[in-house]
Amino acid sequence: MSHNPKNPSCQTCGMRHKGVFSNLDRDNLTEISSQKSCNLYRKGDVIFHEGNYPLGLFSIYSGKVKVFKTSETGKDHILRLAGAGEPLGYRSLVSGEKYEVSAAVLEDTRVCFIPKALFLNTLQGSSNLTGRVMEFLTKDLKLAESKIADLAQKTVKERVAETILMLKQFYGMENDDKTINVSLSREDLANLVGTATETLIRSLSEFKKNEIIDLKGKKIIILNAKILEKIANIFD
Repeated sequence: MSHNPKNPSCQTCGMRHKGVFSNLDRDNLTEISSQKSCNLYRKGDVIFHEGNYPLGLFSIYSGKVKVFKTSETGKDHILRLAGAGEPLGYRSLVSGEKYEVSAAVLEDTRVCFIPKALFLNTLQGSSNLTGRVMEFLTKDLKLAESKIADLAQKTVKERVAETILMLKQFYGMENDDKTINVSLSREDLANLVGTATETLIRSLSEFKKNEIIDLKGKKIIILNAKILEKIANIFD
């Protein structure tokens, strides 16, 4: 991580509407903007570690982050991916407990940091902020329940297809409108799907052989989205 002297204003931040501070009143927003810091994390840097106590709220200004949990055997399981505007670590901050997950950046990423006391005091006095935090908690719970159901009910092939479509929706496409705008290692992709790397590679190779996708390094090129949707059973 390196300090970035540029500290974007919360009042004019184009990502604020996506985050927990979207409906915050002017006075509280001004106070948060004046006390927060914004740092640049390089690809691979860890923002916070599982088992540590939170010292404040992290909010992604730009870039991409993976939120993951490490098993006893040392294998990482990616729970979700986060992008610009999204908060990180707020559940542990609100509950006063240790982080149950870790967060690391997938590419150079700027992250704003709001000190714990300031965030909790603002949360206590702002019904707007409380409401937004509840919305994010509900969204995360729904995502977790969906992931558990997928792991129990869907085949690896179905989950790989669904994950590719999720990446497309979440990160968007490059100028060719075919290449997903994110670079993930095979290991990261396998951890996101919830399978072994070797199994993931076999599924990707099969999709490529059948001309459903193409692969260029860590990039995935979607050749037939309709077939992916059918394989994923996302409309069942």
